[in-house]
Amino acid sequence: MGVGIISVGTSVPPKFLTNFDLEKMVDTSDEWITTRTGIKKRHIVDEGVNASDLGAEAALKALERAKLSPKDIDLIITTSSSPEMIFPPTVSLIQRKIGASRAGGFDLLSACTGFVSALITGVQFIKSGDVETVLIVGTEVLSRLVNWEDRNTCVLFGDAAGAVILREVGDDYGLISWNLHLDGEGAELLEIPAGGSKLPASYDTVDKKLHYIRMNGREVFKFSVRVISESTEEALNKANLSPKDLDWLIPHQANIRIIQAGAERLGIPMEKIGITVDKYGNTSTASIPLTLEELLIQKKIKDRDLIAFVGFGAGLSWGTALMRWKEVNLFD
Repeated sequence: MGVGIISVGTSVPPKFLTNFDLEKMVDTSDEWITTRTGIKKRHIVDEGVNASDLGAEAALKALERAKLSPKDIDLIITTSSSPEMIFPPTVSLIQRKIGASRAGGFDLLSACTGFVSALITGVQFIKSGDVETVLIVGTEVLSRLVNWEDRNTCVLFGDAAGAVILREVGDDYGLISWNLHLDGEGAELLEIPAGGSKLPASYDTVDKKLHYIRMNGREVFKFSVRVISESTEEALNKANLSPKDLDWLIPHQANIRIIQAGAERLGIPMEKIGITVDKYGNTSTASIPLTLEELLIQKKIKDRDLIAFVGFGAGLSWGTALMRWKEVNLFD
């Protein structure tokens, strides 16, 4: 049984900040941001808009394009680096907003690897024979978790959501190999220290800005470049394929220099890499479906294309889902 993606939907807030806007807020410049990250702008939610709102909008778009009802969904897996709250899980808020009353579900927390992890997990549920239709939602409101006085992190992140629907697609299509990895020795390289049970909110944690994203940029860069190539090659090797067989590499959109260096290691030309980091910044779990949708809108992905979805991020965590694409006409 082949299981793959039959639909995609996204939600991007209309408001955005350009690099020139950030020049007025922190000690930075368009040239500094562009040369180091490739980012030109990032979208930001308005007050009162939350992760479940973006996630629900993306999910409903994916359902509409697939000509499915919310009642057709058997399982929802939501993944986020900026969940709405500790509990209830964000998936329950999305389920309520879209009216998917039949669906079970859970939140899967794996930072920027979350979408790939959820994709792999959803496929296994369908292959078990117990469910037919799985909705995956990656949704982020990272703008509320960055220190807008820290130029090293505030320039990177944006808000968005992306959703895909999984179903059986035929024996010669869908997920053909995958891998997931963790290295807890690097857990402190990318973190939000406070807000959990270890350091609950207090005057001290707020004063020390411990509720914002902290990152060792140099070490995260080296890690990311290495695992893009290693994880992609591992997935290809499992399928007795090589990088030259790839039609598309769709990596997590962390930083253009990371993506370029990873592609160079693999020997893959940039023409085969999905890129949206320039328009949206790092949207964590939403970045891969955002990029997939853009390639589909542009009619760049064809039937039987071999696509590697690669995630990497805090944990440290990383993984790849290698998929043979079944053509779907979502944007005629």
